[in-house]
Amino acid sequence: MAAVRQYPNHPVGARVRTVGGGAQNGHVLVIVGAEASQEAAYAVLVPGEPALGRRGLAPDELARYAAELEREHSPRWVFPAVESVYPVLLRADVRLRRCHDLTLAEGLLLAHEGRNGEPRELAAALARANGTEPPPDVGYADEDRHPTLFDARGSGLPPGVNAVDAAEIVLAEQERRIAETAFPDRMRLLIAAESASALAAAEMSADGLPWRADLHAALLTELFGPRLPAGQRPRRLVELAAKVSAAFGRPVNPDSPPEVVRALSRAGIEVPAARAHLLRDIDHPAIPPLLEYKELARLYAANGWSWLADWVSDDRFRPIYVVGGVVSGRWASRGGGALQIPKTLRTCVRADEGWKLVVADAAQLEPRVLTALSGDRKLADVASSTDLYASLAEAMFAGGHKIAIKHWDDRDDRARAKIAMLSAMYGGTSGEAGPLLALLRNRFPEAVSYVEHAAQAGERGERVRSKLGRTSPAPSEAWRALTGGASDSAADETQARRAARNWGRFTRNFVVQASAADMTAVLLATLRQRLPAPAHLVFFQHDEVLVHTPAELADEVSKHIEESVAEAASLLFGASCPVRFPMHIASVDCYADAK
Repeated sequence: MAAVRQYPNHPVGARVRTVGGGAQNGHVLVIVGAEASQEAAYAVLVPGEPALGRRGLAPDELARYAAELEREHSPRWVFPAVESVYPVLLRADVRLRRCHDLTLAEGLLLAHEGRNGEPRELAAALARANGTEPPPDVGYADEDRHPTLFDARGSGLPPGVNAVDAAEIVLAEQERRIAETAFPDRMRLLIAAESASALAAAEMSADGLPWRADLHAALLTELFGPRLPAGQRPRRLVELAAKVSAAFGRPVNPDSPPEVVRALSRAGIEVPAARAHLLRDIDHPAIPPLLEYKELARLYAANGWSWLADWVSDDRFRPIYVVGGVVSGRWASRGGGALQIPKTLRTCVRADEGWKLVVADAAQLEPRVLTALSGDRKLADVASSTDLYASLAEAMFAGGHKIAIKHWDDRDDRARAKIAMLSAMYGGTSGEAGPLLALLRNRFPEAVSYVEHAAQAGERGERVRSKLGRTSPAPSEAWRALTGGASDSAADETQARRAARNWGRFTRNFVVQASAADMTAVLLATLRQRLPAPAHLVFFQHDEVLVHTPAELADEVSKHIEESVAEAASLLFGASCPVRFPMHIASVDCYADAK
């Protein structure tokens, strides 16, 4: 039975509901946070089991005690934020199975309650629980680009308040708010999966992605010439810049879009900007070297010698991942461009001797998620194929059926089916997209109706949710003023309609992309517990995972990935979900060989 704990002399002054015996959902609950009174010291609180609690633990003492608790109790750990404490444990090679990240949970609950953008860290959550004004978030400092210890002195907590005591209060308040959601079990699953994702992200940063620095340096030398001092343009870029100027007949800086646009205009070619996709179809001798320059300059700036020196050490790339860093729930990264590894550099990602990289890529994940969300049985039959777009093309264009598109040619019908599906999920209507979407709506009305209802909700300024309750932000007050007010101006009405459609396109895609983020979070949570030691996750990007494993375990790892995908689909969409979620899995020595 739940008990009420009081802090009569505590500055927080709040009542806390805890679960008797220290158990919650069948597991011992352990709260870890920084001491307010001691620098670089930690406290461990076990509600209902005060004898297990510890105060004033140094980092090495915390790691030893955490290992003991994990081994004996396999508890549910509660952290102010995983990145505030878990790196301390990882440096001592202590791994945890499950946790509750209060900061991530607070963000999900705030969004669900329509309070996007409010502070979500421990101090803010504590103030909110006590009905006071939340202080702004302070973030977690980086030391050598890695998360450091949680600093209670700069956390915004009231003087003398330990993070563990504040965390206990916030946890109880979050449990109350979860219970008040429309689907509490879904929200609990989402928070558990998101918290497990944070554990996985910290582990991937600690372990690092295998990266051959010597191959990277050799590739840079091959592409750009010898390394030059910072600020000097590499030899190959100098050569290409000279070719661009020669083709224009005067000096033109390829790094200056306005100069390129003016140079093209003098040549009788008008373009609105110097973006690569606008230049590719232009017939002018300056375009080939200019496009090559742009591609190489982008690589040099993002992943050149400076990047190599900053981010790769001991043949490991150790980025800092930001779980749920995008509003839809997708991950982001804090420096290093972890989620944008160029194909050119994938040859540098190589397994250690005697090991393999198991690379698993979900096949057309978002269209399959839409199929499961909508319950469209006809589309589920299409999705039973590994290549959904090829099967969709057969269903859409069966019997030689052609739609009302001028100059229908013999291009790949699979590409048209893909355009139709992407138009449904992203709201495209220009060119062929409109008629193709109409045909898709005719063939699979339930699936298209699902995203169109989400779009209509967005156009009305309403919020939409993912399968597990991840919630879109509400539009701004400026948007509401623009779309909600009566106007005699035709221009204003046109602008209002455009703003409403744009927000509708956002909510249309949100329900699919955010539900896909739900599924991949559950996938990570299940997979990291299934993997046999010493195999471990080393990379994750939207719908792709990489596992670094001893070669003899590669087949077992592949099997666990397939099992985890099936479990994730079952948890989200039910055991009877008819939609198949195939994975393209390859066991390779080099990341580039998996594609």
